[in-house]
Amino acid sequence: MEANEPLITNDAVVFGILMLILATIFATSASKSRFWTKFYSVVPVVLLAYFLPAVLNSFGIISGESSGLYKVASRYLLPASLVLFTLSIDFKGILRLGPKALTMFLAGTLGIMLGGPLALLTVGTIQPELLGGSGPEEVWRGLATIAGSWIGGGANQTAMLEVFGASTELFGQMIAVDVLVANLWLAFLLFWAAKPDKIDKIFKADSTAIYELRDKIADFRAGIMKIPTLSDTMIILGVGFGMTGAAHLIADWLAPFIGENYPSLSQYSLDSSFFWIVVIATTAGLALSFTKARNLEGAGASRMGTVLLYVLVTSIGMQMDLGAVLDNPILFLIGILWMFFHILIMLIVAYLIKAPFFYVAVGSQANVGGAASAPIVASAFDPSLASVGVLLAVLGYAAGTYGAYICGLMMQYVSTT
Repeated sequence: MEANEPLITNDAVVFGILMLILATIFATSASKSRFWTKFYSVVPVVLLAYFLPAVLNSFGIISGESSGLYKVASRYLLPASLVLFTLSIDFKGILRLGPKALTMFLAGTLGIMLGGPLALLTVGTIQPELLGGSGPEEVWRGLATIAGSWIGGGANQTAMLEVFGASTELFGQMIAVDVLVANLWLAFLLFWAAKPDKIDKIFKADSTAIYELRDKIADFRAGIMKIPTLSDTMIILGVGFGMTGAAHLIADWLAPFIGENYPSLSQYSLDSSFFWIVVIATTAGLALSFTKARNLEGAGASRMGTVLLYVLVTSIGMQMDLGAVLDNPILFLIGILWMFFHILIMLIVAYLIKAPFFYVAVGSQANVGGAASAPIVASAFDPSLASVGVLLAVLGYAAGTYGAYICGLMMQYVSTT
């Protein structure tokens, strides 16, 4: 056996291992055991889904570099998950959240879009070599993947990885920055969720409308929920993968057309087939949200999208080399400054419009944490408000592809001028 050859090379076996890892993670996270309850209150499920395959890769048991699973997951499962996440958007329901909730969500998105370039520019004045580099090792390419994660979620993060082409080693470092900084901010929000009145008093905010909002959203979700049948599941999969096929069909024509006729647009990744696959899949999901297909959420469309996403997450994890995570600690400084700018912009906007802290917390986590943590933060204020976090987080999936792409271009500009 060659020195760099993994112990297991059969992708069928590797896929089975990844699925067993996911099954074990979710079985233990659902356990009522005191140990597991405490464990998962500290360690996020998504972190384990990244970390455990990374351990296997780092010790040479499996190899993300030689496996074809990531390409399959990113080309087929990712766009399907984007369709299933975005088709459940209820724009009327989001509007019923009130202008302040939507404003705080958009302020959070803007804070991340601007915070990335500002943080990179600030740290770049201290360490100018961060603004240099070439090819996949350019720092801005890796930071663009954090933008995808913090505006949308794991699907958008993977989309930015493919679009901007960060190296596997750099991406592994960015995962560490993403998880550490995001979870520090989550811990702060959960702490203050128990006593929002103090901050609301400073903002002079009125939170009575929040509970009216709670009742409206609860009624909407109750109206579409159902026990899924086999037909429902097949329809959900048909829609997700059917739109994925359509996205591939259009992208296979559109990307080469742009590359041949408008080569100057290549600097914006507009000649990338994968870029168009992601954009078309997201747009298709948004278009379906205006049809009866939106009701597929009641049969578990986003749950199926989450399944596809976690398979993708493990395939990303198996490409990570844990030994490279701490090779570039200054990246953590960029991440902390980035989050600082995001928080600062949100607090300024909240003060100006007198928004309740609930909207600040949920609006931020709908961006930074997505569907995994926004409902957790919302329910920390009141368990019945979890659906508010879900609605805004789903909007984050839709905004993530576009916002992160623009943020990536701004960081590219900062790095190359």
